[in-house]
Amino acid sequence: MPIIPWVGDLIRRTPGTISLGQGVVDYAPPAAAHEALIRFGSEPARHKYQHELGIPELRERIAARLNAENGIDVDRFSLMVTAGGNMAFLTALLAICDQGDEVVLVKPYFFNHEMAVRIIGGRPVVVAADERYQLDLAAIEAAIGPRTRAVVTVSPNNPSGAVYPESDLRAVNALCADRGLFHISDEVYEYFLFDGARHFSPGAIAGAETHTVCIYSLSKSYGFASWRVGYMLFPSPLLEAVKKIQDTNVICAPAVSQYAAVGVLDAGRRWVEERLESVAAVRRIALDGLSGLGERVTVPRADGAFYFLARVDGGRDPVGLVERLIRQHRIAVIPGTAFGMDDGCYLRIGYGAVDATAMREGVRRLVAGIRALDDR
Repeated sequence: MPIIPWVGDLIRRTPGTISLGQGVVDYAPPAAAHEALIRFGSEPARHKYQHELGIPELRERIAARLNAENGIDVDRFSLMVTAGGNMAFLTALLAICDQGDEVVLVKPYFFNHEMAVRIIGGRPVVVAADERYQLDLAAIEAAIGPRTRAVVTVSPNNPSGAVYPESDLRAVNALCADRGLFHISDEVYEYFLFDGARHFSPGAIAGAETHTVCIYSLSKSYGFASWRVGYMLFPSPLLEAVKKIQDTNVICAPAVSQYAAVGVLDAGRRWVEERLESVAAVRRIALDGLSGLGERVTVPRADGAFYFLARVDGGRDPVGLVERLIRQHRIAVIPGTAFGMDDGCYLRIGYGAVDATAMREGVRRLVAGIRALDDR
């Protein structure tokens, strides 16, 4: 069973639980999203199927944003609006992989990526990151075989919060170009940066349009998760395949959400950054609270997304620990095994979905639950 529904079920059966589990923010979308709903209903044509690549107004705004903020010449790529980032990733895999093909994932990986590779009949080849959750470039290269079709990077990273430096992402992109592979770059947390970290998009590299797929989403940054709007840049030779897949799976991303997304993007990055101030404050509360555990918990540097991937020394079964934390301490986190971390006891701690008050209480409960391991 997918880990998020499993943890969610435990939370529902334990009233009063504070969740540091699911990866969402605690703020609502810009007012423009709600205003778009009113306008949407008054035009009959909007209730019909829309273009499979997305409505023109939204595509124009996406292209302008990527050009201005990411330095990407979108005209070099094809662009499609998708029903969220997960749909974009699955569509990319279906377009480039046959059964038995291999996709290189960096551990800790995003669990939906691993599941997607298996769903299409592919084989995930998992490469461990280093102790700081940064890319091990030599290990990635060594993992490439005759059936490899793509290398996946996620930066800022879910679940670790690591931000990969531009030099490493350029190296992966060059490796893929040299070996005739696709570089799938998941960038849905690109706005969540702290302590001076900077995001780099491989789509900005000269020549990247031949082998690079860049995936984005409005779900995280704009509090738009349930509206299901993401988008992807991909090499134009894949266009025919991508359009077939989109038409078969969903026809088009929800039209009402696309029109709302136009207003959301008009609010702009500055709107998001104003809200990141409170996210950063909650992040600091979490770090300060975890520091009270000393060497019992190790939290490598995490400058992006809204997660920490903590190693609990002396922990044994992370799934059992998560269940015990919920049932006995009413605090929910995600076990590291969901992200391929099976060489110790790891917990993903999310701080995007709670305010400062909830985090203070939540980290108090988490610290108490981990300290209680000494009593067992």
